[in-house]
Amino acid sequence: MPRGQAKVPSKIKRMSSTTSPDSAAVEHKPSNFLRQIIEQDLAKGTYATRKWGGSPGDAAHHAAGQSDPSKIRTRFPPEPNGYLHIGHAKSICLNFGLARDYGGVCHLRFDDTNPEKEDVEYVNSIRDAIKWLGFDWNGSPDAEPYQASDYFDFMYRAAEYLIEAGHAYVDEQSAEEIRINRGDFGKPGTDSPFRTRTPAQNLARFREMRAGAHEDGAMVLRAKIDMASPNINLRDPAIYRIRRATHHNTGDKWCIYPMYTFAHPIEDALEQITHSICTLEFEDQRPFYDWLLEHLIEGGLLASPPPRQYEFARLNLTYVITSKRKLAQLVYDHRVSGWDDPRMPTIVGLRRRGYTPEAMQLFAERIGVTKSDSWIDYSTLEGCLRETLDVSAPRAMAVLDPIKLVLSNWDELMGAGTLDACTAPLHPHVPEMGQREFKIGKELWIERGDFEETPPKGFFRLFPGNKVRLKYGHVIECTSCSKDADGKIIEVQALLVPDTKSGTPGANAVKVKGVITWVAAADALSAEVRLYDRLFTDAQPDAGGKDFLECLNPTSLKVVQAVVEPSLATAKPDDKFQFERLGYFVADRADHTSAKPVFNLAVGLRDGWGK
Repeated sequence: MPRGQAKVPSKIKRMSSTTSPDSAAVEHKPSNFLRQIIEQDLAKGTYATRKWGGSPGDAAHHAAGQSDPSKIRTRFPPEPNGYLHIGHAKSICLNFGLARDYGGVCHLRFDDTNPEKEDVEYVNSIRDAIKWLGFDWNGSPDAEPYQASDYFDFMYRAAEYLIEAGHAYVDEQSAEEIRINRGDFGKPGTDSPFRTRTPAQNLARFREMRAGAHEDGAMVLRAKIDMASPNINLRDPAIYRIRRATHHNTGDKWCIYPMYTFAHPIEDALEQITHSICTLEFEDQRPFYDWLLEHLIEGGLLASPPPRQYEFARLNLTYVITSKRKLAQLVYDHRVSGWDDPRMPTIVGLRRRGYTPEAMQLFAERIGVTKSDSWIDYSTLEGCLRETLDVSAPRAMAVLDPIKLVLSNWDELMGAGTLDACTAPLHPHVPEMGQREFKIGKELWIERGDFEETPPKGFFRLFPGNKVRLKYGHVIECTSCSKDADGKIIEVQALLVPDTKSGTPGANAVKVKGVITWVAAADALSAEVRLYDRLFTDAQPDAGGKDFLECLNPTSLKVVQAVVEPSLATAKPDDKFQFERLGYFVADRADHTSAKPVFNLAVGLRDGWGK
């Protein structure tokens, strides 16, 4: 077993499975409205007659295929315009998890319909994040993701069909005129003066748009629905606009691009998605989603039955912001070190912080899925990390604020220059992980906070006249301390109590109330330790019009020079450990080397914010 890793309990391991459905796992998972919908559809055979052409395609393509081997199809359709964050992680776990549990497939599709904001860098980061979370897409570990831009030809064909059927028209009003004439919640919209054009006139104008005969913003293609609809989204929404921009996938082939609300349902239908799951802000768009698919099925362009859209509440996590614009501001204003700063809620940041795929999946399952907005306390996420690391992280001793401890009688009892070998389990409850070895000698490093010259009530660690056990080592009795010219304590002195070494017959002969951790000066490793805390001091840093920058936590990062036990010399980037009595730490995946160890605080042993 690799150093720094351990067996993951079956309860946690099962959640990361991406293979065939586990009926026992489904039975033991908390139910929610999405699971109930899927189970009802499976029971009724809603999608049992579907065919799958082997790849996305139109009605004719799928009609020529075989019965769909996937009971359901879900999708995760990120726009590649930024790094994914904790909210996306919830959606990934939800969509891929439902497909896994019900014998289906989840599609990864890049919704790349906005060429000005998209980049291959983000495409690669999204692929990496999903793989890291433990999922494969499109039915195969080696499958390529789908791309909305690959469907641009069909979308254009669908737009021409809507025009020819009298369901769309080219509007040459300005953007401001369109906005004014749309009306509001208390006032119906006003028909565009271009709404009565014939299909032939609209088709000619639309083809001019495609040919680049008009300037950006000169006109748009709109669906012709109902300008008096109480749902403003049905008041002739724009479905195509002119946008001269080089696309990362299609280059300069197109100068018109579909709007997201037009592209999204078409993408779902071409991919034979059964359950299109999105967040609540798209609920008002569902009538247009259904309207569009109904008309394209009516025209024979898309297969039936159509996908259905279902909405759930997005993740609201305290002490976190998930706005891409605001996260970008933190990066570009150098408030953080980058998108992977361990204080960021991005998946790359959480990964560098020490979060595990198991913790993320456990968090997604634990918070559940609802139709109503609510706030999840950040401590819930931290608790999931503790729970997964507690059973998997090897133990080690570290001293973050070192002060020298000298055992005055060491030479007399043990011999000058002698080092005594100590052993300890890598994990107290996983004996198969093995043992770690280190030395104890005359000079040790201990935590400064483990000594008090004048102890407060209830303090059981080192103070003159008190005995404590050096964990995995001997009992010692504190005698005195030394100070510098400013009165700062620079050294603690103690006596070794003979025949009290842990694991020997006399270990329990002397009873003590305190046990402290330590690292021998002779074999200690120097390490940089980054103590990360929450990035914001306010539980809702951008709510109610607040300036989130004013809520930044000035102590969200503290860097200390620590000493750690020699077993950590073999730590590799991303290896995780419990530093005993301190918390869970990870070897930094960007900066850690054997020559210069760097460890990040992932999470403390207990919630310090809830007190």
